[in-house]
Amino acid sequence: MKNISLPFYTKLAMVLFSLICLGYLAILGQSLLAPMLASFLLALLLLPLANSLENKLKFSRSLAALCAVIVMIAFISGILYFLVNQLSDLGQDWPLLKQQAIHSFEDLQHWVSGTFHVNAHKQIDYLKNSATSAVATSATVVATTLMTLSSSLLFLAFLLLFTFFFLTYRRILYSFLVGVFKEEHAQKVSDIVGQIQYIIKKYIVGLFIQMLIVTVLMIIVLSLLGVKYAVLLGLVTGIFNIIPYIGIFSALLISILITFATAGATKVLLVIIAFVAIHALDGNILMPLVVGSKVKINALFAFIGIIVGEMIWGISGMFLCIPYLAMLKIIFDRVEELKPWGILLGDQQNPNKKRKVYRITKKIKLEEQE
Repeated sequence: MKNISLPFYTKLAMVLFSLICLGYLAILGQSLLAPMLASFLLALLLLPLANSLENKLKFSRSLAALCAVIVMIAFISGILYFLVNQLSDLGQDWPLLKQQAIHSFEDLQHWVSGTFHVNAHKQIDYLKNSATSAVATSATVVATTLMTLSSSLLFLAFLLLFTFFFLTYRRILYSFLVGVFKEEHAQKVSDIVGQIQYIIKKYIVGLFIQMLIVTVLMIIVLSLLGVKYAVLLGLVTGIFNIIPYIGIFSALLISILITFATAGATKVLLVIIAFVAIHALDGNILMPLVVGSKVKINALFAFIGIIVGEMIWGISGMFLCIPYLAMLKIIFDRVEELKPWGILLGDQQNPNKKRKVYRITKKIKLEEQE
């Protein structure tokens, strides 16, 4: 078959058209694709447990996958139970929080009157108008909340089912990935699959360890500062910290609001300083040490990926973007024609630093070459 050389603008139009089609299909298939991609990451994380149950305890593949999923459910249920208990304590103190918020609002009202010379009656009229508009749209808010709850339950159900199916039919999926390419590329495909399995597993485990360390540090620091609900705020900070850049600011905003409502404005500044210090410690020491730099995405494309993920799939897209960008970088680095894209996604490297070279054996283990 004769090779046809297309003009640059034709190739560019085809690439843009393909990206638009893929983005549109991703938006249409959010209910299916988002839990499927999330469950694929969980399946990689639970794969050692399933293999251990299958090989050492002689469980069948389906039973081993089911036990691994049950362990995951127990772990998630424990976190949710602890979080609900903390939120129930917050609900019991709701009258106190409401009273503190009223006092803070009165102080703010006096400050606005003295600074901008806006009397209290105009401020109250403005708030009444805003409240009227909010009541008018309350039905929409309630409907949106119910839809969000139902979609979350559907997401969780699909997540568990897909995780079980990925663990059960992992050999079939692996054989498909190797067989769909030409035989001459079989070894390269096998290497890429093994590398993705190894690095993504280490990446996810590192994120969980990092989340645990940040949670414990925040609980200790906030407890020493005498902040109420230090355990709840530390847990929220650790969970939100999984989302790069944006998560820490969201956790900081929640912590500021609760601290302001329970302890006034005096401790808000101390909470901000604590967040900045722990975030600096996390970014400069914990992240490189615990998560490592096996596949490091530069800050520019990590931020772009988070924004695009939120635009397409919301919160789930923000969680999924970084691991799948890491997978893309692994593929780009090992396909000759795509190496420039891997360089574009990667972080700057020190040219004077001696680089280590790894190879993958048949047992999917990394061995260092001299």
